[in-house]
Amino acid sequence: MLVELARVFRVDISQFSDNAEDRLLVDLRDALADSAISSTAPISNELEAAIQHTPNIARAIIRLQAAHRALDDKYQSLDQTLSHSEGLQAPGGVMFPYEEVRDFFHRIGNYIDVLDRSAETTREELGADASQLTNALIERLEMRHRLSVRVDRTIGAERPIRHFDRASRTLYIDGCADASSQTFALAHQLAQLQAADLARDILVEATFRSADANAVCSVALANYFAGALVMPYRRFLDAARSHRHDLGVLSHLFGASLEQVAHRLSTLQRPGSQGIPFYFLRIDRAGNITKRHSATRLRFARYGGACPLWNVHEAFEAPDRMLVQVVEMPDGVRYLSLAQALTKAGIGHSSAKRRYAIGLGCELADAGQVVYADGFLPNPQAIARIGISCRLCERDDCSQRAFPPAGSAIDIDPDIRRAVPYRIVE
Repeated sequence: MLVELARVFRVDISQFSDNAEDRLLVDLRDALADSAISSTAPISNELEAAIQHTPNIARAIIRLQAAHRALDDKYQSLDQTLSHSEGLQAPGGVMFPYEEVRDFFHRIGNYIDVLDRSAETTREELGADASQLTNALIERLEMRHRLSVRVDRTIGAERPIRHFDRASRTLYIDGCADASSQTFALAHQLAQLQAADLARDILVEATFRSADANAVCSVALANYFAGALVMPYRRFLDAARSHRHDLGVLSHLFGASLEQVAHRLSTLQRPGSQGIPFYFLRIDRAGNITKRHSATRLRFARYGGACPLWNVHEAFEAPDRMLVQVVEMPDGVRYLSLAQALTKAGIGHSSAKRRYAIGLGCELADAGQVVYADGFLPNPQAIARIGISCRLCERDDCSQRAFPPAGSAIDIDPDIRRAVPYRIVE
């Protein structure tokens, strides 16, 4: 009750609870939903007892399941490669380093105070508004760090957005990229040079199990610093509140892309100065979640796709338009869900186009502070009853179910055919 009151009224009671047990509970339930780990779903009392009395064992089970999934992915890939006689080497540990890093950001609530404050201080030192930030970053890199910055306007499919030649200390920035991407790339390079010691300390505390995970997290930390520099905490939070979290306005004010703004909104959890807790995700057209962060109670599936009833999938059908939806999770919590499809086009007729959709949302109790909720009051029948994924969702009345929930028995009647060809047995 204390934790819930603190969440609703934005009271800092971190000395009593930092939601670590809540996150551990969700992760443990997710891991034990894997049929390879457990054949029956544990009851809530057992899970709560496990994380309260044996948290290290609970974390070990989560790591074991993640390692099993990575190994299973590896051998499935190898089997597919051999069956097609392509002679290609199967990738080792598919996505596992990324999952480990995502779990790290999940545990810390997607907020890193020391990096955030350092980036905010740096932005104050630069003293530039959004229109002058790119030039200020170039000047800082050239004068203080002795780099030479060049804008690369060559045309080529493999042209990187940012390339740092250490031998000549020359930084090449893609001249074909949009302005927000160029600015972010400069800020990322500054982070690698200026915040290296801070990032190193964070990596030591994170205790990742592989060099690959350290490398992935190092890039993620530089990206975090860059986002916090382009959108400094206090100024960004004040603007978000003033303009009721209008992504288009915030994008204009800070010279950032819509994705950068949405991601930044999910990090505003500074103790004593919290913003609205948002979740943020990015998916591709195949439904793969390529980014996921949540400061809310909503948790994402570690493996597999998201719920097909979620409007983030529908966004591809209405590109460049913000979709608004109210969703209800199986635990009864309702969220205001925003989604928009974006396209990053290359230069030239034959260049590849990257298409993806971003999702941003908050609990319905906070929706009054978000401009997209104005005039959007759906009746109860219009509320989408979604789940984390079919593997974890216990709803027995969903016509979009892809497969039964893990650990549940099913009953198939050969004389009756419905949208879902089986019935979930309690």
